[in-house]
Amino acid sequence: MPLQITGAPSDPDLIRLPWDVPLEEWPVHHLVTLPRGISRHVVRFARLSGRVYAIKEISTRYAKREYQLLWDLARHDAPAVEPVAVVTGRTAPDGSELDSALITRHLQFSLPYRAVLSGSVRPDTLIRLLDALAVLLVRLHLTGFYWGDCSLSNTLFRRDAGAFAAYLVDAETGELHPAISEGQRSHDIDVAHVNIYGEMLDLEAGGLLHPTIDPLAFAEQLVERYHRLWDELTEDEIIEEVDWHRVDQRVRRLNSLGFDVAEMMVRRKAGTSRLIVRPKVVDAGHHQRRLLRLTGLDVEENQARRLLNDLDSFRVSNGLRHEDEAIVAHRWLAEVFQPVVNATPADLRRKLEPAQLFHEVLDHRWYMSEAAGKDVGLEAAVRSYVDNVLVHKPDEKAVIVTSDPLSP
Repeated sequence: MPLQITGAPSDPDLIRLPWDVPLEEWPVHHLVTLPRGISRHVVRFARLSGRVYAIKEISTRYAKREYQLLWDLARHDAPAVEPVAVVTGRTAPDGSELDSALITRHLQFSLPYRAVLSGSVRPDTLIRLLDALAVLLVRLHLTGFYWGDCSLSNTLFRRDAGAFAAYLVDAETGELHPAISEGQRSHDIDVAHVNIYGEMLDLEAGGLLHPTIDPLAFAEQLVERYHRLWDELTEDEIIEEVDWHRVDQRVRRLNSLGFDVAEMMVRRKAGTSRLIVRPKVVDAGHHQRRLLRLTGLDVEENQARRLLNDLDSFRVSNGLRHEDEAIVAHRWLAEVFQPVVNATPADLRRKLEPAQLFHEVLDHRWYMSEAAGKDVGLEAAVRSYVDNVLVHKPDEKAVIVTSDPLSP
């Protein structure tokens, strides 16, 4: 069987990678060193034309299955890595068959939870990580996805304003259904608890876990937070007809947790004047979609909310309340957002993605203004942030050599 790449590869140079060599033996000049979790398969990162791809060696059957699952999750806007292609028909020079390969696009500015927890983690950061993982599981379950192997190593996180956003990396054991059953959901949580507890013990045994973190308590807190969020999203609420404001309160709570309410199911409880209310919850995305539509910026939900707040403030402060929203957004992008990004020295831009950089500059401006007792202005805030904060941050984007070994 000849070598075949199936999918939607955006880079023709993918075919020129050494597919006739086992992945663990690939020459280092093809590879990029990035942190990754423990995997039962060989996984490597390769850079082509400025893009980084994750490549996993796996049997043909499972490579095709996982590729299709990732595409299905993408259609549902689920938080997962983007599939690129499946490589089959790999043969070594001696004629022996090699496993197929699954190619996904590396999620920029992301790290495995395992890498984040290997070191000093503050209690508030730990809580945000737990919340992000709980939200990821809930979102997948609402989509009808049974993961079957939730673990720290199979999850990536990205900064999302003051919180974190979590992404599924490995869907090999997953199943997508019209709706997930209670048995599947319960088993998925049990698997997550066992896997994460085991990985935390492994980190602890290796001296990589902060001494204040209890592995069992960490795993149990994840389960507790998951159940609290799931109940908030799915439980029926019985209200008196005169207490309709409680429905509004519930919608606001759901919004604050990062979910939108698509519609309400309301029915009268037999023999009473009470109403039974269940919201139909969908993944949050209102702010992301609005910002993308107005500015072309594709960012995380909390970042989008923060940027839109600043855009709305720009509208008010410049007397543009009655101006077309698209025109205001174009002005804000040109007069506020881009100048902040452009004011950052080129060699420091790999430290944070632009949306996160802008969010942190806004925070820095607020603290400076509080200390000064007046608004210090955006220009001064940018200078101070770059000189006193950004220069001390580690790079969150992979530092990759600029030369492309596959370029002609």
